[in-house]
Amino acid sequence: MTDGAADIVSAWAEWPLEKEIVISRVVDADRETAFAAWTDPAQIVQWFGPDGFQIESHEADIRAGGVWRFDMIAPDGTPFSNRMDFLRVEAPSLIEADHGRDVDDDPDRFRLLVTFDKQDNGKTVVTLRQMHPTPARRAVVIGFGAVEFGAQTLGKLAVHVAGKTGDAAARG
Repeated sequence: MTDGAADIVSAWAEWPLEKEIVISRVVDADRETAFAAWTDPAQIVQWFGPDGFQIESHEADIRAGGVWRFDMIAPDGTPFSNRMDFLRVEAPSLIEADHGRDVDDDPDRFRLLVTFDKQDNGKTVVTLRQMHPTPARRAVVIGFGAVEFGAQTLGKLAVHVAGKTGDAAARG
């Protein structure tokens, strides 16, 4: 991890565990390719979200200070508004954002930290850390299946990046 990433992770160590959700997946791609899948607006809409969900992007400026506004469309057609306000984007190691509904001052917004760690075999460990505002909110999120949905999302990322190299990802 970069020094900045280490600072963020150590700052998170002060948060009570009863507010946190952590989901990891090894993907068969280098860090640069996995990171690009998260930060390229054309790629993220291809794989983001749980199985069966589609993404309708309204605005995508994935950089520190940028915002991604999108709807996750459920298999039954129900749209769920989302917004990520990006706090830090450090290629190819981390993305930090506040994630919630596409409204100002969403009380259920949570802090999202995505890290990309290189394995010696060329694969990448992608870890999602969610820090929810309260233990009660974390319990609600776990209750509706967010851990399973997060795992499905990382599974879709794994399929998307499988076998790509950084150069292949840049070509599309």
